[in-house]
Amino acid sequence: MSIMADSIADDVMREQSQLAAIRAPWEAHWQECAQFVLPRQDEFFGARSPGGKRTEKMFDSTAPLALDRFTAAMEGMLVPRTQKWHRLRATDPALNKIPAVIAYFEEATEILFRSRYAPHSNFPNQINETFASLGALGTSAMFLDDMPGKGIYYKSLHLSEIFISEDHRGRVDKVHRKFRYSVRQAVKRWGLDQLPADMQQVYAAEPERKFDFIHCVRPNEERHPARADFKGMEYASYVIVCDSRSLVHGGGYRTMPMPVSRYRTSPREIYGRSPAMEALAAIKMINEMKKTMLRAAHKQVDPPMLIHDDNVISRLRLVPNGLNVGGVDSQGRQMIQPLQTNARLDYGLQMLEAEQRTINDTFLVSLFQILVQTPEMTATEVLERAKEKGWLLAPTMGRQQAELLGPIIERELDLLAANGVLPEMPPELVEARGDYAIEYDSPLNRAQRAEEAAGFFRTIEGLTPLAQLSPEFSKVLAEKFDADAVIDMLVDVNGVPQRLLLSEDKRRAKEQEEQDASELQGILAAAPVVAKTAKDMAAAGAAAGAALA
Repeated sequence: MSIMADSIADDVMREQSQLAAIRAPWEAHWQECAQFVLPRQDEFFGARSPGGKRTEKMFDSTAPLALDRFTAAMEGMLVPRTQKWHRLRATDPALNKIPAVIAYFEEATEILFRSRYAPHSNFPNQINETFASLGALGTSAMFLDDMPGKGIYYKSLHLSEIFISEDHRGRVDKVHRKFRYSVRQAVKRWGLDQLPADMQQVYAAEPERKFDFIHCVRPNEERHPARADFKGMEYASYVIVCDSRSLVHGGGYRTMPMPVSRYRTSPREIYGRSPAMEALAAIKMINEMKKTMLRAAHKQVDPPMLIHDDNVISRLRLVPNGLNVGGVDSQGRQMIQPLQTNARLDYGLQMLEAEQRTINDTFLVSLFQILVQTPEMTATEVLERAKEKGWLLAPTMGRQQAELLGPIIERELDLLAANGVLPEMPPELVEARGDYAIEYDSPLNRAQRAEEAAGFFRTIEGLTPLAQLSPEFSKVLAEKFDADAVIDMLVDVNGVPQRLLLSEDKRRAKEQEEQDASELQGILAAAPVVAKTAKDMAAAGAAAGAALA
């Protein structure tokens, strides 16, 4: 190994020690949250055996179920599988009026979604696991890379593998991933010649033996923008074998391949805090309460028995049809009685339900159920609720668009462009250096725009009584609004698929057909009158000619 490679490996290992020290206080917290909320990711202090039980400490399922609903809601509100939840636009508004630019971004968006939801991409299930980590642990990470000949693939990363650092703007710009590979996997990934000598020797005898690796992605401090190789890229990338401190692979990325997202952060913390952390006291309490309730209910259903101490009953038989000799005295009084604890299970249930509501509120479950629980609402009330939901969810989910989805889209476009999959840019866009903006059109964004529709319906509801009193007022009201603009607004807010709408060309053609048909109908209707007039005129002319003769 060269001196430079040794220096890089030592530098990465020093960074790893620093990042591990920063992360250390979080690990016990993550472990506790995972035990009660996301047991399948309970691996922060050593690897656990695959297939083993991980729910030993769980007595109540409220928190895991709330996390499942939270995850489903995040996916449904931000990245619904059946909708195009974002569009691409030029940053310069003037360019968005040029047909060639519009067509380019429409085609690029279409290619993006086809690639993202291709069968081999794994995006839907991996984004779901990423949101689960976000809800339980507060921080999530995903890896995006190119699969030669197939396209982009996505992999949600376990938080135990991730170590991060921020830049001066609070963006995660340095990521270390510590993971384990077997020697066979390492050979397939980087080649036998790239591995240190000790691993090459192990490969022949124990190809499945595992080693620890660190993948470091950090800003390229020695970047030369004019260069086309990895030295001209935005991020430097190094893979190190931990045991031998050996550099296995060095390269770079034009865009961040491991976007990291946080649910909520304190100004002095770089790792995120999750709904599970905020509700951890209630989650732990509800598990203890459930244990107590189970014991109390068990005593009620199968109570302890009180027996008189006279040695008459040698063995108590509580099975059906069991005979207990000496169970009554000579006067017929029971000598065996259940212990009455007078336990108030109803009090326990009330407290349990209160804590369940707290947990559901923290995971936003109650908010997502608003429209489901109150179906008998007017259109205005539905829009008002949607608007409120948009306001309440904007800080939480808006951050995911900035920290997770934005970098994912940037990475996707970079990979697709590198593979020559994107269409050729029109000259106007090339001149603007290809600058683009992401316009999100998810259910969350439409909920935030619901205020416009709600304002329209409030106005109509307020003016309708006046219109009913005065036909003249009704006429003015009907003429006041632009019907096309109102329809376009409601179509946008309610997410009506564009394929259901007539294009402008088809609308004009349809209007022309209707106009032509109307003119033809008028001609046909006038034909008998014209024919009769002609006939009358001909008859009159013939009569006049006869008179002159």
